[in-house]
Amino acid sequence: MTKRLFDDFNQVSAKQWKQKIQVDLKGADYNDTLIWNSNEGISVKPFYHSDDFEAFPKPSNTKATQWNICQTIYVSGEKKSNLKAIDAIKGGAESIKFIIPNDTVSIKDLLKNLNLTSTPLYFELQFLNSEYVKQLSVIPAKAEIQIQTDIIGNLARHGNWFSNLKADHKQFESIVKQTNGISINTALYQNAGANMVQQLAYGLAHANEYLNHLENVIENEKKPSIQINFQVSVGTNYFFEIAKLRALRILWSSLASEYKFNTNCHIFATPTIRNKTLYDYNTNLLRSTTECMSAVLGGANTICNLPYDAIYHKNNEFGKRIARNQLLILKHESYFDKVNNPADGAYYIESLTQQLAIKALELFKDIEANGGFLKQLKEGTVQRKIKESANKEQHQFNTGEEVLLGSNKHPNTSDKMKDELELYPFVKTKSRKTLIEPIVEKRLAETLEQNRLKTE
Repeated sequence: MTKRLFDDFNQVSAKQWKQKIQVDLKGADYNDTLIWNSNEGISVKPFYHSDDFEAFPKPSNTKATQWNICQTIYVSGEKKSNLKAIDAIKGGAESIKFIIPNDTVSIKDLLKNLNLTSTPLYFELQFLNSEYVKQLSVIPAKAEIQIQTDIIGNLARHGNWFSNLKADHKQFESIVKQTNGISINTALYQNAGANMVQQLAYGLAHANEYLNHLENVIENEKKPSIQINFQVSVGTNYFFEIAKLRALRILWSSLASEYKFNTNCHIFATPTIRNKTLYDYNTNLLRSTTECMSAVLGGANTICNLPYDAIYHKNNEFGKRIARNQLLILKHESYFDKVNNPADGAYYIESLTQQLAIKALELFKDIEANGGFLKQLKEGTVQRKIKESANKEQHQFNTGEEVLLGSNKHPNTSDKMKDELELYPFVKTKSRKTLIEPIVEKRLAETLEQNRLKTE
């Protein structure tokens, strides 16, 4: 057959589609009826067409066939955590993230009997000690490891450096030289209520502070080998979240090329905590599933799911197993690992990607023109902007415009949770002296849930 099937059909332009829609609306206003505006200032149209693009976007270089399932383990003891890691891998986890609280933890004991050459490892150190990182020399050179140490992220979250600016940056330099990696945690901004443009711009400006500092510290020939790790939180706005991760890669590639650093980045994705709820908690399973789907389709390299009961239960095997199984179902039963770049060519997603990238770049340029990310953190500008975005979203939740099923819509009034709380699920306030105002993560349903608990 030499004749293509669709040659029998006339092409329909975007203008013709819009005219047809306007006829079907029977006098209703097209813009008021069918176009809605996101919190990022993006007008979402009822349909997208190739006419929307001056040139077709280039194919992405993501490999969704290679995304891996990760499990997080908080190290409260080397032997116990080692057994948990071995069990998680037997249960389907393909990589492990260890959260290490102090420098007394023995890396050698923690990794005993793990197949280090086939299991990527991530280490989140809750302290800053470049000497401790030297323990990683026990790991074979072929192993894939990443240290998730982020001194600016620590400042933004806690309001203080680990020690001070100069000492922290000196330790940071040493860790980068040892591990050949940089980690940027943008999840904090999403969980605190920043919109997607802010998340991207702040993440980029956050990374730019490191690149500026390392410009004359890392030798030019070694820059392309530095591995960049972005820790990203994924929300429930399905297509926007796909576009957000795609836009992050575009923005990073553009920034890194200016410094001659590695233009590729590793995206480590987790579901957001912002929309997770205490009541009707099984809906958290649905939320985290679609968020993980967005992460896969958006091109995340590693996905670590959030247990449905993480906000109110201590770490438990059931919650962890269910979270891991959600990812196993996506990979092995829903075939979310069969196409490398499934979002490429989808006009809606391509349009969102471009708009998010353009808006984030504009905000990034504004941050740099006004002194850079650290300066704006110290002045409180970043915190104020995130609060404004968070308050807007909170108002939408309080008025029912933003819906969390089981919380502000169709709540189960017979649901009782007071006796289920093993963890305090709300923002904790503690007076202490800080260098800057910390950026605080807060869930949308907190106030509503606190009021319900009082009346149980």
